[in-house]
Amino acid sequence: MNSINIIKPYKYLDMWGFDDEKVGLLQEPFFSGADTLIDKATKSIPNAKNGFILIFSKDYFPDTDLCLEWQRSDNAGNWYYSKEFDTEGWLCPALFKYFTDAPKNLYIKVKAI
Repeated sequence: MNSINIIKPYKYLDMWGFDDEKVGLLQEPFFSGADTLIDKATKSIPNAKNGFILIFSKDYFPDTDLCLEWQRSDNAGNWYYSKEFDTEGWLCPALFKYFTDAPKNLYIKVKAI
């Protein structure tokens, strides 16, 4: 598994989602607060709805925009909290396509394409 991962989220049918052929995901949606976190994180990215770069890792890397802290597991997914936005978001079991276990922290960088 990579230590730093990159996906390109976009809006489809007014929901955030992403494709990642290398792990077998197509139109994988973000919801239950994860969509709100993306809205807040991409506020300054023009046309983010058409796609933006989201870099994430369980390990800190320079220039991260936010750190999501693991809170609890729920329905095979996991809740994470953002101090930056004082918001929680649920990440579905697709998280395990990238990590063996739910990471204690997820470090995230968002940027325009």
